[in-house]
Amino acid sequence: MNLDTEQGMRVNAGRRGLTLEQINAMTYGVDPYPEGGAAVFKPRGAKADERSPRHARQYRSKADVWSESAMLLYEEANQRQWASAVDIPWDEVKPLPDDLEWAMCTLCTFLTQVEFIAGDLPGRFMEQVHPDHFEAQLFLGTQVMDESRHLDVFRKRALVNGGGMVDAGFGAINLLAVDDFTEMTALLHLVGEGFVQTLFRMGELISQNEAEKKIFRLAAQDESRHLAFGVTHLKYVMDTEPWRKEELHHYLDMQEGALGQSQQASLTTNPTTGEALAILAGGGIEKIDEGFQKLMIMRKRQVNEYMHRLEVIGLGDRRERMAAGMRELLDPVK
Repeated sequence: MNLDTEQGMRVNAGRRGLTLEQINAMTYGVDPYPEGGAAVFKPRGAKADERSPRHARQYRSKADVWSESAMLLYEEANQRQWASAVDIPWDEVKPLPDDLEWAMCTLCTFLTQVEFIAGDLPGRFMEQVHPDHFEAQLFLGTQVMDESRHLDVFRKRALVNGGGMVDAGFGAINLLAVDDFTEMTALLHLVGEGFVQTLFRMGELISQNEAEKKIFRLAAQDESRHLAFGVTHLKYVMDTEPWRKEELHHYLDMQEGALGQSQQASLTTNPTTGEALAILAGGGIEKIDEGFQKLMIMRKRQVNEYMHRLEVIGLGDRRERMAAGMRELLDPVK
């Protein structure tokens, strides 16, 4: 028994079982650890063996990785797992007119490509989280699983109904250049997944059957967790290290610029996926003009929801320096 650590901790499982929040107490809790402890692989609250070899984990500062919602989001992710093989009513997917099938396959090809990168990127940073802040690592593990499931389900939808993969673009390759945890969170969680979540939550507009509606509904549920992690991480950075504000603005300057300049950067600005979305939203190629009107509503919602999240984080002044093509879609300040 390690007598140098606190003993005698007793916790009763609650309505949701025994959660991370319930055992986040005494020296086992995260609060006494604003900085990661010794650079060794020991569990938080345990005493390190003096012979323990050191490791080169990068992020010892809590602000570098922490999200106040990480514990809750991790537990929720475990409780809300789903399987595309059995939880999607695939028998509801019936033959569609060629234009609608092409449009859905175009969208699903793009999403398959995007979700691969969205799963790859968090995995690169998991090993760099200090053991004293393990909750952030646990959450990223659930995100990798979520994105894997999204890749899986969108690929299945592209192939299940006589369509198939269409020509792929570059994908969100600008994310592959990310070199910092907070930069990843700003670009991937806040901007990228925020914009995708808006689309998923408007899945009723573009779905042609109950299977597609459920795909978008379940994917939106997952994306909400990723987005919440990103917002609460960036808010924690602003609350505890406000001098990093310009650093965050710099990340957003780059990503907003990419969204405005690259035809492959965004679902709604990429010509191919934009056309596909308009066909789906309109109900066919002959109603594409009506579909583009709905697409503009979606685009405005993406930008305004993004602005709201910035205000929650503490970056409300982003309104004045947002990329022009996005700023013009903002609703007036009330």
